[in-house]
Amino acid sequence: MDDFVIARNPDTDSTLPFLVRIPLPGSPVVLKVKDTWPRTSKIYCHPSSDWPANPDIVERCAVRSCRRRGAAIDLVLDRGRENRSQFVFTMARGRDMIFWQSARTNRKARPNVRTPTARAHGRTLDIVVDSNERYAWKFDKQQAHTTKRKLEAGDYAVMDDERVVAAVERKSLADFVSTLSSGRLWFVMADLAAVDRSALVVEDRYASIFKLDFVRPSVILEGLGEAAVRYPTVPIHFCETRQLAQEWTYRFFGAALEHRELHTAALDKVKALPEAKRLGPAEPTTRDVRAWARAEGIDVPDRGKLRPDIWALYKSAHADEATRFG
Repeated sequence: MDDFVIARNPDTDSTLPFLVRIPLPGSPVVLKVKDTWPRTSKIYCHPSSDWPANPDIVERCAVRSCRRRGAAIDLVLDRGRENRSQFVFTMARGRDMIFWQSARTNRKARPNVRTPTARAHGRTLDIVVDSNERYAWKFDKQQAHTTKRKLEAGDYAVMDDERVVAAVERKSLADFVSTLSSGRLWFVMADLAAVDRSALVVEDRYASIFKLDFVRPSVILEGLGEAAVRYPTVPIHFCETRQLAQEWTYRFFGAALEHRELHTAALDKVKALPEAKRLGPAEPTTRDVRAWARAEGIDVPDRGKLRPDIWALYKSAHADEATRFG
């Protein structure tokens, strides 16, 4: 993965004095920004047409992770402090905007975040119930409509056209214990794992496992641990009552649909950003040159600066490499 680079904006008339190059896999992008890191408040960003041929670099840092998630790009740098941040695509004052924020600034300002009230993310849900589900949840206390049809995974699902967006498997504690003990749970979890967003909900308290008298609690607890390891994308939630399990599922479905819409919108916005030029190799450090010189049999000191002729030899030996920001 390319490095994350901050450079000075060559456009002296711009109110955004810096450029950041975000190394999204396959399509790196460049943004104009107001500061070099969101330390005290979120930072406004604006798309830049290109990365300069000879950038005045302020900072260059290796990247652990750079991924697009929903309406944001999550960036994790390979350093101890100030290493996690997000570029959030949102709408403000009737136009598209981009903000750069860290965990600290996100506590103070979260752009375009809506808090659910009566409806799950402000919408009425159309929930599909598996045709084999007995004593199905009716969602009569929530803003939802239900229809029955055959589902490949889970007992309940929400869909976008014919594609399942999220699915939930419902179990009573007795049913869950029986399914786990017989080994059928792994087939259920495998089916759920094939869905983008899925979960298994148990209509009971986690503490109830310790009161089981027809099976050893440790067997069930170890099975839960194994399920979490084998299928990390399928959480198992314990809800004290049928009503609470139904409510959790309703909110989960609302969040899944919201996430899908934001992800689709953000994907379109990111694709519309100008693609940056390929990033060349970083300038060598004194440590790099010292290691090269020793490998070539050249005597260099253990510490301190290196002589200009050593640097000249190194650059001459690497003259065939690509230009720095070609």
